[in-house]
Amino acid sequence: MNPDRAPSLQADLISKSFLSGLIRVQVLTRLSLTVMPAELTLIVGPSGCGKSTLLSIVSGLQNADEGRVIALGEDLSQASRSQLERFRLHHTGFVFQGFNLFPALTAREQVELPLSYLRLPEHEIHQRAHNALDEVGMLSRADRYPAELSGGEKQRIAIARALAKSPQLLFADEPTSALDAANGQAIIDMLHRIAREHGTTVLCVSHDPRLVRHADRVLAMEDGVIQRDWRDPQLHPTTEELVHV
Repeated sequence: MNPDRAPSLQADLISKSFLSGLIRVQVLTRLSLTVMPAELTLIVGPSGCGKSTLLSIVSGLQNADEGRVIALGEDLSQASRSQLERFRLHHTGFVFQGFNLFPALTAREQVELPLSYLRLPEHEIHQRAHNALDEVGMLSRADRYPAELSGGEKQRIAIARALAKSPQLLFADEPTSALDAANGQAIIDMLHRIAREHGTTVLCVSHDPRLVRHADRVLAMEDGVIQRDWRDPQLHPTTEELVHV
């Protein structure tokens, strides 16, 4: 870890449980995590181990039962709902497995919509959307609706929508699982490039074994805790050891 860089994201001893009928299920148990900027950090592990719950908590979408989350120097565990909403709006981007596109909006409108919530001048909204669509190779498809786009193109639009906000934190939940090999590879490369070129902290949850060799860091979760942590690519285990489908 470069001592000159400050962590962009920290989780300190966070725990989370949910009620399932009459039984309380412990999902995360006193988990601690530090994530650095300009890196693609990948979280892998079997279904139900707490990966998506961890992503949801560190992104401010839900609260932990115990512990705290420090994001960009702010203690999210002490923030009100309105403060969390404002933090997510200004500092975070999200990419999901299901794309989360609006059927009635064109690709360009999908990207411009969250920018309008930032109350930016109209010319800046158009320019940011143009630049983001161009960066993901979708400028020529900017006036197409989701029904006219392939799965890979939809995910590129979702990435452009997140990228246009210039987020310092980008969270991706299973971003390639709905895509074929070629499109999945393109999305992985794109996320890695965003981390390196924009200095963005990219935290990704995935079952996709293709992501392992592209990540700067791989965290293996099991039973609500991080069992293994690899940063040096030379030390990455095989995908069979890391990824449980």
